[in-house]
Amino acid sequence: MGKLPLGLLQQFVLVARLGNLSRAAAQANLTVSALSHQMRQLEERLERRLFERGPRGVTLTVDGCSLLEAVGEHFDGIEHALSRYRKRRDETLTLSASPGIMSGWLVPRLPRLVAAHPELELNLQSGSTLVNFEREPVDAALRYGRGEWEGLHSERLFGEWIAPVGAPALVARMGDADPNDLAQWPLLGDPNPSNRWKDWFARFGGAAPHRYVAHFDSFEAQRHAALEGLGVAMGRMVMSKSLIDAGRLQVLGTRYLPVEDAYWLVYPTRSGEHPGLQVFRAWLLAEADDYCRHLPVPGSGDAAASD
Repeated sequence: MGKLPLGLLQQFVLVARLGNLSRAAAQANLTVSALSHQMRQLEERLERRLFERGPRGVTLTVDGCSLLEAVGEHFDGIEHALSRYRKRRDETLTLSASPGIMSGWLVPRLPRLVAAHPELELNLQSGSTLVNFEREPVDAALRYGRGEWEGLHSERLFGEWIAPVGAPALVARMGDADPNDLAQWPLLGDPNPSNRWKDWFARFGGAAPHRYVAHFDSFEAQRHAALEGLGVAMGRMVMSKSLIDAGRLQVLGTRYLPVEDAYWLVYPTRSGEHPGLQVFRAWLLAEADDYCRHLPVPGSGDAAASD
């Protein structure tokens, strides 16, 4: 087998921990195809299969887990030893966020941040998996949940409501169908494991259908199907607002259901004194406050509006 290049093992550790070739390639400044080739080269050199490759990422085999356990901590030690020699750029901020909050809320507001703070350089990472602040060079993240992330500082930005949304073409096709009587409408299955349609019907009456037009394993796919007029999706308003404002989706009826989860700015203690984060945090909290002040009152006159 000869001596393995340390670079191959280093890239292996990166892919193994992220579980995603695209994210790992971005961090390694490689193309996905180049990184995938390197991983296959490593497997050939070791004569072991290290990864199971699937449509949603890669997972380690038993041999892959053993290799990560054997070499991972050594690369952590090297990274820790070298970190003290790296000069941190105060104006550079690396931020992680899910695709929904990134494209649906943050990106449309970034021109104001750039205009106010042209010195700030943002590195934006979009992904559905939670970033590991101990292992990844990320300063902060925007997360959706209940603010319960151990060892991290969490600052609440704003809450969320859900409501049925559909494309104008679907609404036109349904004619005189009552938008408050969803039993008449084609519904898209909810990717959320708890199935928020059940919460909706439990609150407002009626019964979930015996079958949905289609089921999806991601909110992005479900939202795209709703935009194409396939059926009605249970939409998160923060994620859907820009599409509603653009006329590409519309809310059916006047009822909104508040949910327990909210959007948060999350960062580790090490990032607290980072000047770039301080600038971004102040701007973000002001934007969140302005967003909350201008939210329309959901369903005025409906029981849900007082929740």
